[in-house]
Amino acid sequence: MSEPLSGQVVRASSGTPATYASAGVDVEAGEQAVALMKASIARAQRPEVVGEMGGFAGLFDVSMIAQYKRPLLATSTDGVGTKVVVAQRMNKHDTIGIDLVAMVVDDLVVCGAEPLFMTDYIATGKVVPERIAAIVSGIAEGCRQAGCALVGGETAEHPGLLAPDEYDVAGAGTGVVDADDLLGPDRVEVGDVAIGMRASGLHSNGYSLARHVLLTTGQLGLDQHVDVLGRTLGEELLEPTRIYALDVLDLARASDVEAHAFSHVTGGGLAANLARVLPAHLHVDIDRSTWAPHAVFRLVGEMGRVPLPELEKTFNMGVGMIAMVSQDSVDAALARLRARGVEAWVLGQARERGDGETGDAAAKGGNGGSVSLHGTHAG
Repeated sequence: MSEPLSGQVVRASSGTPATYASAGVDVEAGEQAVALMKASIARAQRPEVVGEMGGFAGLFDVSMIAQYKRPLLATSTDGVGTKVVVAQRMNKHDTIGIDLVAMVVDDLVVCGAEPLFMTDYIATGKVVPERIAAIVSGIAEGCRQAGCALVGGETAEHPGLLAPDEYDVAGAGTGVVDADDLLGPDRVEVGDVAIGMRASGLHSNGYSLARHVLLTTGQLGLDQHVDVLGRTLGEELLEPTRIYALDVLDLARASDVEAHAFSHVTGGGLAANLARVLPAHLHVDIDRSTWAPHAVFRLVGEMGRVPLPELEKTFNMGVGMIAMVSQDSVDAALARLRARGVEAWVLGQARERGDGETGDAAAKGGNGGSVSLHGTHAG
């Protein structure tokens, strides 16, 4: 007979015996969710994926990297922040997964890496099979758009930690690039041109500020039609993040384009993220007059009396990705992007950094170049 815990007598409680389900974890619901998501996952595959879903680990045949001279694996992980709150309040869960994939794969491709596969993690207060399957369907669609595979994931039920209708999502991705094709600050030169690629909206950054201004302070409803947006506020806030992975790879691999670096514009805004991919001696002047930000950015600014510098360090302001290309590649790069349905234009140009120009060189913990924005936005 074993000793009692801590030397004390342990007595069973009276009443119904405890089970995992009575503690708030429904294993059967989890199994049903897996069954519902199978069709979605099947659409997010590559030929290198080995085996069926359901194993302890996802398998990916990496013999394809034998074609590389010196293959470098690239990895990235991210979530979608408080945008999940909007999805939960609207009870619409089939697009938040696209946002998740965008945040991960578009960080991978900036160095020229091809995204190969992703895994996801969903934590929720209560597993509702249909809701989990909807989330995963969005992740699978995002992987399809990015050309990568969804090879595995985990759904965890956390009763007592999260409310029954609450959840959070996170993901990790892996890509590969040949060392000779690695893009980044070392390649950017004086005269290189910054090309902006239009965002689809807020993407997945700055939602704490946007929700505070529009929903809390402004007291707008998610189902309320907002004339300047041309749709309901909820529809605007849940607009999926544009995935640029295949567009970036097209430029990086094109024989008529000399692409030196890319910047994924996420938290911290345009200047801070572009500075990360510039060498320390270069500066880029961004001309605001070359584009008009989406109406939602103006709405947040006006309703919350948010100054422009605060908006610009919080949101993408309408620019989701930036390409740094050689001067003689600009026309070809713009033509390629537009042929792929990406609205693109010249933002500015790299020059030698002047004395006292600090810009955003230290943003995101980096030691890159500096960036400043000038002029007034179009429109």
